[in-house]
Amino acid sequence: MRIRTFLLILSWVLPLSACTVESPEPVSSTLISNAVIFDGSGDDPYKGSVRFDATTQRIIVVGDLEIIPGEIVIDAKGLALAPGFIDSHSHHDDDLEEYPHMPGVLSQGITTIVRGVDGSGGNYATVAEFQAAFAARPAAVNVASFSAHNSIRQHVMGDDNRRHASDVEIEAMAVLVEADMQAGALGLSTGLEYEPGIFSATEEVIALARVAASHGGHYSSHLRDEDDRFVDAIEEILRIGREAEIPVQVSHIKLADRLAWGSTAAIIETLDAARAEGVEISADIYPYERWASNLAVLFPERDYSSVETAEYTFERTAAAEDILLISYPVNPAFEGMTVAEIAGITERDEVTTLLELSQAAEDHRRETGEDTGIIAKSMNNDDIAAFMRWPFTNICSDGWHGGHPRGYGSFPRVLGLFVRELGVFTTAEAIFKMTARAADNIGVRDRGRIEAGHYADLVLFNPETIIDHATIKEPMAMSSGIERVWVNGALAFDDGAPTGVFAGQTVSRTD
Repeated sequence: MRIRTFLLILSWVLPLSACTVESPEPVSSTLISNAVIFDGSGDDPYKGSVRFDATTQRIIVVGDLEIIPGEIVIDAKGLALAPGFIDSHSHHDDDLEEYPHMPGVLSQGITTIVRGVDGSGGNYATVAEFQAAFAARPAAVNVASFSAHNSIRQHVMGDDNRRHASDVEIEAMAVLVEADMQAGALGLSTGLEYEPGIFSATEEVIALARVAASHGGHYSSHLRDEDDRFVDAIEEILRIGREAEIPVQVSHIKLADRLAWGSTAAIIETLDAARAEGVEISADIYPYERWASNLAVLFPERDYSSVETAEYTFERTAAAEDILLISYPVNPAFEGMTVAEIAGITERDEVTTLLELSQAAEDHRRETGEDTGIIAKSMNNDDIAAFMRWPFTNICSDGWHGGHPRGYGSFPRVLGLFVRELGVFTTAEAIFKMTARAADNIGVRDRGRIEAGHYADLVLFNPETIIDHATIKEPMAMSSGIERVWVNGALAFDDGAPTGVFAGQTVSRTD
C-alpha cells in the first residue's frame, strides 16, 4: 500500500516539474517617456516616447508607447529630446588621453565629433592608426575621421614642402589617401591656409579629392583665405567640387575681412548658383565673432618682414587690441596679452611688434615644432546669423579643450543666444543643423535622427535654460541646460557631469 501511494504521489510531481515556467529573458531596453521630441528633421516637435536597446545600441521605436515590464524608464518631464549633436569640425581628439570622458563635449549635447579636419591628422599618421588607438582606449563620444592632406603632404615631402608637389609625390600622397578611405575615412580634408597645404596647387588637391570621391567620400576644407581673398577661395573649392565630382564643405565659414562685412548675401548667391549647377556645396559654422589660429595666417606670403602686410592686418582683419596671444612658447609671459598691450610693454609700435612676434614664433616653430595660438576678432553676429540661416549650413565648434570658448560652448550658445535671444531661427531648425544636416554634409549614416534603426545617440535638454558659460578667460567653463546624454544607448552624461562610461565608437563612412 505504501509503495502504491508513493508511486501515485510521484506521478503527480513529475508532470509539475516538467511544466515549470522559466523566468523571462531580462529586458535590455530603455524607455524615455513624456518627452518633447525634436527628431532632427527640422519639423515641429511632438510629444511622445522613445525606446532603445542597450544591446543593439539602436532606437527600436518612437511614438505613444506603453512600458515593458523590466525596462528602464526615464520620465523626461516635458523636456526636449533630440538626436545627439554632431560636431562636424572638432579638435577635441588632440587630448583624448587626458579627456576621454569629454566633459566639455558632452555638456554641449555632442555625441559625435569629426577629427582630421583642417588637413591635420593630429597625433596620428593614418586613420587606421587612430582607429587602433581608439579601440584600445575608447572615449565617451563617437569619433569620425577625415584623411588629412597636410599630414600626408608632410609625410611625403618632408621639410622640402614649400613648393608644388611633383607628379610622383602626388601619386605617393594618393596612395595614403586611398589607405585612409579603405579604413573608412569620411573623405579628404585640407587646411590650405596652413603649412604645408598653403604651398599646394589646386591640381594637387583635385587629384587627391578624386581618390576620396571614388569611394563616395566628401571634401572638407579650411579655405586658402577667409578675409580679403575669400571670394577666390570659394571659387577654388567650387572648382574642386566640379572637377573631382565630390561633395564639398566649407569649414567654419566666415567673413573675416572687416571691409567685406555685410556681403553674405552675395556669397550665398554664389553658393546657391553652384548648387543649381550640380556642385554639392555646404558649410559649417561656429557662433562666435572671434576666431582662433596662429600668427602665421596673418601673413599669407609668410613674409614676416612685410610692413605692408602687418598694416593691412590691422586695417582689414583685426586691430592690435583684438589680437590676443593664448599660447606663445617663445615667451610665455606674453600669453593672455594683446599685440597692443605687448607693444606698450616693449615700447615698440604695433606694426613692429606684430612682425617681431611673428618672426620669433616662426623661428621657434621650425626649431621645436611648437606653434603659437591667437584669438582675434574679425567677424560680426549679423554675418554669422546670415550664414547660419543658409539651409546647407550645419553647426560645429572647431574647438578643443581650452583656448577658445567655442570648444565648450558652441552648441548651447546657438540654442541660447541665436535661437532664444536673437530669434535667428527656431529650436527645431537649429537642432536640424546640429544633427541631420551635419550628418548629411559629411556623409555619416544612421546618426542625427530620432527614428527606428538609428543609433541611440540622444540628448535631453531644457530649451528655456540651455546656455554657454565659456569665455576667453575661462574657456573650459561647461555649459548648462543639458540634462542627460546617451551615446550608443549608454548614459554618458547625467547630473551635470560625465558618467565615466566610454561607449563611443569610431564612425566610418561605410557604417
